[in-house]
Amino acid sequence: MIFSRADECESPDPANTVTDRLNTLLNSSGPGYILQLCPSRQYLLQAPLLFASPNQEISTVGYPTDDTRAILVVNGPVADGKGHTTAIEGNCATCSGIKIRNLQIDGTRQGASPTSGGGNIEIGGSNSDQLVEYVKSYDPRSWSCLHVAEGALSCNNVTIQNNDIGPCGSDSFQEWADGISFSCMNGIVRNNFVMGPTDGGIVLFGAPGTQVYNNTIAAVNQTLLGGINMVDYDPWNGNYTGVVVRDNTIFGGFATDVAAKGDTKGENNDDVITKSNGIAIGPRTWFGSRYDTNVSLSGTVIDNRFSGAFSYAIALTSAKNFTVTGNTLFGNTTFIGSRGPNCTTTDVTPTPQAFVMTANVTADGGGSTVQAGFDIVGDGDALTCVLPPDGGDYWPYGGNPASTSGGGGDDGSGAPSSSSDGGSSSGSSGGLIAGVVVGVLVWRILLVLQEWLLKKMEQKKLYHAARSLNLSRLIR
Repeated sequence: MIFSRADECESPDPANTVTDRLNTLLNSSGPGYILQLCPSRQYLLQAPLLFASPNQEISTVGYPTDDTRAILVVNGPVADGKGHTTAIEGNCATCSGIKIRNLQIDGTRQGASPTSGGGNIEIGGSNSDQLVEYVKSYDPRSWSCLHVAEGALSCNNVTIQNNDIGPCGSDSFQEWADGISFSCMNGIVRNNFVMGPTDGGIVLFGAPGTQVYNNTIAAVNQTLLGGINMVDYDPWNGNYTGVVVRDNTIFGGFATDVAAKGDTKGENNDDVITKSNGIAIGPRTWFGSRYDTNVSLSGTVIDNRFSGAFSYAIALTSAKNFTVTGNTLFGNTTFIGSRGPNCTTTDVTPTPQAFVMTANVTADGGGSTVQAGFDIVGDGDALTCVLPPDGGDYWPYGGNPASTSGGGGDDGSGAPSSSSDGGSSSGSSGGLIAGVVVGVLVWRILLVLQEWLLKKMEQKKLYHAARSLNLSRLIR
């Protein structure tokens, strides 16, 4: 039986008992229980909310998709880098089928150094059929806005969809945080807006069989290390078999000043780029020699799009049997960056450009199928050490849709470079008009459109659900 409370919501008052009250309800109400929270209210949590039984749900009454969603605030104590970091945990032994829907989660890091612990949301484990949708998760105290763990390599069929994720972490050294960290097999990660992550936008820890599509990832006012990462050897031993990353859009930084007539590039107040890769494939790309000869295996990366300032759109090293085709640049795109203090003295960092790979990806048994336009580099190790320029007119102006795909060459200098073949405009009237539009405004327009569309979709879904269940009183 499903226990719902359509006409009521659990009050956040008094705040000093709310965590215990909500956890008591989850622990005592059994399978299928729906814990409904009040719209436009904040819940000051002193510890995580703990799912306890299969098919339970935590959601806001009426399933809104805007800022009236209830806010779970991570508010427990922190001292000496340890303390409360997680709002919801759904990784218990009996947590299959749990749902987190139509909520907001504020991790309240608020510029502090990271706290050791879990992400804003911790689910997965040895469970199946979990769902997170229409959730806004931001400012985690620890390393991720949303983490789906692998359990005993038995997590299966988790869906993460239609969420607003970010900002997450700081771009200060080792204070980063992921947007979505995913390690569950046969999952779906789709239709998410990940705005302002600082480590990886979407990080796939193997997760064989998982489909990742129609997501938008953007560096906003902090540098992003990687848009989508397929670099982690652990815990699946580099197994990306059946993983398909397709039709995602990844934005680097854009100029934040106003363009003078004829300008195609300008300054960015925060020196923001997606600095390592739009999509990173293979452990050496990220970790250098840490995993020795281990590789990422058998993934597919197709038809993804990139715009803005990057060091590399796609970097492909230490990988076998990958398919990387149909990935393109659009709008205004530049490739910038140079060796930073954390680059080793022995590694030769490739010149920033669109697509780079090492020769052994396709040769010497690599077996990968790779689109034209990749430049073969001798060393693609540890590309996260690249730093953006400190000021200067290197950033493209956002909004120009006219581009063709391609990449710059490797002259070995490590100096900032741009790719006119890759979409840098050169004086067209459309480019001039678009030049006055800054990247941040583009993100806000996208978010408004997304919110409207999601609300319409949710209203339609609720209407049909209520009609079929003869519960028309749920429709407002």
